[in-house]
Amino acid sequence: MCSGYVVEHGNDVIVFDHGFGAHHRLLQLGIPATRVTQLFLSHLHYDHMGDYPRLVLTRWDQGAGRIPELKVYGPPPLREVSQRLFAEGGAFYPDLVSRTENECSLEIYRARGGAGKRLKPDPAVTELAPNDVVAGDGWKVKVTGVSHFGPQLVSYGFRLDSAEGSIVYSGDSGPCASMVRLAQDCDVLVHMCHYISGTALGDGMRQSCMGHLELARLGAESNARTVVLSHVTEQIDRPGVRERIVNEMAAIYKGHLIFGEDCLEIPIKGPHASKLM
Repeated sequence: MCSGYVVEHGNDVIVFDHGFGAHHRLLQLGIPATRVTQLFLSHLHYDHMGDYPRLVLTRWDQGAGRIPELKVYGPPPLREVSQRLFAEGGAFYPDLVSRTENECSLEIYRARGGAGKRLKPDPAVTELAPNDVVAGDGWKVKVTGVSHFGPQLVSYGFRLDSAEGSIVYSGDSGPCASMVRLAQDCDVLVHMCHYISGTALGDGMRQSCMGHLELARLGAESNARTVVLSHVTEQIDRPGVRERIVNEMAAIYKGHLIFGEDCLEIPIKGPHASKLM
């Protein structure tokens, strides 16, 4: 499936990116849309936000007016994109008119606990800028600009800090000093590892995407305790090649290396071996 990550902290369920298929994985983890409280979008490539409307619409429909609007954060033009999806004249507006005016839909709305006039979804969208900080209940997320498909696209990396630890998510990024600063001394760094170093298709790829050795150097330079390889391609994701990649990275980066998989739970304080039985 496409990019999607979830962090549970207290009563908050925080989602980072929601590409096509990510919502399916969220349900597989036993997390319904109505539990999601915040969504952070790193950039507006479809593989990172394709399931954004599904999350908003499912959460609104099943929440039946009993939960607050979803808080959505990301780069510009996220507000305009949201309006083109949900506002009057938007892609989903005929659906929303039927669900807020047709008696069958209103009967379902009331059966789910809704009362009074059914309002259309209106996600609370905040467009972020580099160095912004979003504060939650016992956590905060810092924003940084990263090197990915600029200047046509604005792309961000995020760092979540709490008493339990720190998680850094690159979104998509090539090598850049801002990620080194953002990831400094973090517990977990989840980062794009798109290709085998030395095989980039050109300068554009080298600037906008991350090779495995460059990621190893980022992990070492930032002193991240755990590095998770994500957003890998079929070039890397093959038996034997995966292991070789991790082995080559381990020669540079001495922390924990984890090859990301769908529905994988990452220990914040690092992996540890279980007792031999």
